[in-house]
Amino acid sequence: MRRVRYESAGGPLFLEEVPVPEPGPGELLVRCAAVGLTLPMVRKVAEAAEPVPLGGEVAGEVVAAGPGVSRFRTGDRVTGLCFGHGYADFAVVHEAMASPVPDDAGFTTAIALVRSGLVACGVLEAARLAPGESVLVTAAASGVGHLAVQLARVRGAGRVVGAVSGAAKADFVRSLGVDDCVRYDDGWGEPVDCVLDAVGGELLTPALAALAPRGRLVAYSSGGGTIRAYDLLVGAKSVTGFQMALIARERPELYERWRRELWRLHAEGALRPAVHGEFALEEAEAAHRAITTRANLGKVALCP
Repeated sequence: MRRVRYESAGGPLFLEEVPVPEPGPGELLVRCAAVGLTLPMVRKVAEAAEPVPLGGEVAGEVVAAGPGVSRFRTGDRVTGLCFGHGYADFAVVHEAMASPVPDDAGFTTAIALVRSGLVACGVLEAARLAPGESVLVTAAASGVGHLAVQLARVRGAGRVVGAVSGAAKADFVRSLGVDDCVRYDDGWGEPVDCVLDAVGGELLTPALAALAPRGRLVAYSSGGGTIRAYDLLVGAKSVTGFQMALIARERPELYERWRRELWRLHAEGALRPAVHGEFALEEAEAAHRAITTRANLGKVALCP
């Protein structure tokens, strides 16, 4: 089978031929129809001292199941998180990290909706968003961000603001039904009750400043950043970190409830996942570039 890998920090990415892997205990072998790219993985390629397996969200058909698998069988349509080599024709996914894909849904829709949607659900939950409150989402055109602005509306937000880096992204985010869209380099408008921040770094300071008194910021970026304690004291603001892996490990019932909610909202037309582009495996370098240059509107997908 074909698999994408690289040999040194920063790439380049290239294809190699390797044997199809064998699923181990509790694992599924999935024939990949779509692979979702993430900013954390793209950053690992650029920054990690040693090459790492290119993992991520995969969706496709189960072609084999390892010992002890009970929830899925050969022929099932699934999506899930692959911690090994996922940029490939076939990938191994642990059963606990897999979920079914409805028969009437496409695989690219699945990788745009499920993992990013679960993160969006999680950050909104961490923000304790109450009906009628206002929320601002940074990276609002990203895979998670464009779902977060839609879910905030579904969950009763009184005012939803998207923050983006450029005009093309602003037009896209406005099409999702936000009340306002702001640019990072301009004023951010009226203070909000909650900020969902996927950017981090130097953007943390203006994100915190955008909060109203007693406002809450949820940080779920891999970009790092520093917050001064004094900036929290002024206005009695709070900051919470969020990581999806903890929910998957410790609250599987919540993970499953959110997954069902996402598919229901999608079926009802209340949630519209967007795919920026479908790249072939040999175009993985270009797919990564769409993310590093912040050009993507929605999810970036590889389609083996």
